[in-house]
Amino acid sequence: MYLGSVSRDDYPQLIQIWEASVRATHDFLSDADILKLKPLILEQYFDAVALTAARNEGGELLGFSGVAEGNLEMLFIAPEQRGLGVGTALCRHAIDQQGVSKVDVNEQNPQALGFYLHMGFVQIGRSELDGQGAPFPLLHLALA
Repeated sequence: MYLGSVSRDDYPQLIQIWEASVRATHDFLSDADILKLKPLILEQYFDAVALTAARNEGGELLGFSGVAEGNLEMLFIAPEQRGLGVGTALCRHAIDQQGVSKVDVNEQNPQALGFYLHMGFVQIGRSELDGQGAPFPLLHLALA
């Protein structure tokens, strides 16, 4: 596995990984929620962050992260790649190379919360609404 840059040509694959990952881990979101978010992710959010891709030796995308202003804004792993170190590698890169010190995680996603706590983050706050104003509470985490 190696980490590298992302081009706009990768966006169709990235959005496939995003959707598969969200469906595997965000069981609190309805199909309508996911369909509402998908174009925002593809048309706005990807361009608003510094994207890093994890790829296998053949160049196939395994997962990706997005960083902006010291925040880990997105970290999504292809479901079949979960538990194999892809997320850890992307998160370590974001911390060590991109200066990440904060991340928000959905309260209803205990696996992600456990992952970030394992990576050295601690909870510093909570919001009742997510970034789109929907009633999905966010936990605000910072590196300890």
